[in-house]
Amino acid sequence: MEYMQLPAAAADTQSHILCCQCGIPISPNPANMCVACLRIQVDITEGIPKQVNVHFCKQCERYLQPPSTWMQCALESRELLTLCLKKLKSPLSKVRLIDAGFIWTEPHSKRLKVKLTIQKEVMSGTILQQVFVVDFVILSQMCDDCHRVEAKDYWKAVVQVRQKTTHKKTFYYLEQLILKHKLHQNTLRVKEIHDGLDFYYGSKQHSQKMVDFLQCTVPCKYKASQRLISHDVHSNSYNYKSTFSVEIVPVCKDNLVCLPPRVAQSLGNMSQICVCIRVTSAMHLIDPSSLQIAEIDGSTYWRYPFYSLFQPGQLEEFIVIDIDPIANNKNVPGAGTKSTKHTLAEVWVQKTSEMNTNQQYYCRTHLGHLLNHGDLVLGFDLVNSNLNDENVNKMNPQRVPDVVLIKKSYDRARRQHRRNWKLKELDKDLNDAGAEDEKQYLEFLEDLEDDDIIRKNVNIYRDSSKVPVESDTDDDGAPRISLAEMLEDLHISVDATGGEGAEMID
Repeated sequence: MEYMQLPAAAADTQSHILCCQCGIPISPNPANMCVACLRIQVDITEGIPKQVNVHFCKQCERYLQPPSTWMQCALESRELLTLCLKKLKSPLSKVRLIDAGFIWTEPHSKRLKVKLTIQKEVMSGTILQQVFVVDFVILSQMCDDCHRVEAKDYWKAVVQVRQKTTHKKTFYYLEQLILKHKLHQNTLRVKEIHDGLDFYYGSKQHSQKMVDFLQCTVPCKYKASQRLISHDVHSNSYNYKSTFSVEIVPVCKDNLVCLPPRVAQSLGNMSQICVCIRVTSAMHLIDPSSLQIAEIDGSTYWRYPFYSLFQPGQLEEFIVIDIDPIANNKNVPGAGTKSTKHTLAEVWVQKTSEMNTNQQYYCRTHLGHLLNHGDLVLGFDLVNSNLNDENVNKMNPQRVPDVVLIKKSYDRARRQHRRNWKLKELDKDLNDAGAEDEKQYLEFLEDLEDDDIIRKNVNIYRDSSKVPVESDTDDDGAPRISLAEMLEDLHISVDATGGEGAEMID
């Protein structure tokens, strides 16, 4: 038996039918209609909203995911696309989602466009695929956290940091540590008062984290208390406001202290008259008569407290008349560690305010590596001062030096002119800052230039607005900060959707 093959044209003719609506040849399907007519008769996007509202908080730049979750999402990110699709979760459950993606829009347009590709079975098994766009309108709404911040009176815990000193060097250093470790992100408000700072928090856990950080960075002690605000008798729930009172040791850098005899003996029989050269997690002291150094932590200080004899505001200017470095500084048996960064020297100095007299003062100093004949140096005059301190009154008067030199004096205006770096500051409620506060801040900047150990814990940024002009006359020996230690201060503007771009326009 032989079979005859039909021509190819005849085979194609038999595999097509006419559309029941428009009459064009189509491949057979259960609906007997072409794709264009099928889309006219059936709309598979019916029931899916083409415009949806999305709530956005401009303060913290987060989006609301119902019912009460706020999410941080960047522009055209996977997280933002997931949030938008969850807005259409119920309508999309009736169709099959094939693809979804963003269509670019202007960052300030308050619009997000999402292109969706869906499939749905219609008319006896026919699968229809369609592409459409859904517009998401961004509406401004303040989240609960930002609302509490703006209210400025809603807080659950407060950390009150205090230091009973006239100088704010420790607070300036503490502010830079908080900025570096980003401990200020959870604060509702930072308030500055005359002797400290207040940090307000929305939860007790955040305030406890700040207290733990303070204990690791500065020598301090704290007390905790709480006050009952409300009580629900039905659910047996309590609402408290917690207060943490943190007290930092009342000793700053460049302070002159007199140690109790028991403390001085436990530190290697060092002299009771010491200079505080640094305050970090402990107080770093140096004996200017022997270069012996020691550290006193917070627990030791509060067990045997002592106070400052002189503050940095009481420094007087001296001129070096004669200096003789001490080469053979023998170690006394039982003495503690001696500093290798300083040089012991015998110095004759005279006050610049007494240049018309012959009054000169002899002392030992730890600044032998910095001082030369004719240099200006800052120090404390003990022989002409009335020292009202219990430990000093019990000392042998012959062991009390006439003058204690603290640091070498440089031209402040020249140092400020060539300073090409800057520091960031906390966004806090400031009191009226006077000339004294500005002077103390400049002294703190000079301390950063002098001490490289403190400088390692601080983020220093290059100030692009200042271009220092170098000349031969500017080099007076004052320490500087190299460019390798500076960071670039980046200013990235964030748009309404959390990505890079312009800010949202109301």
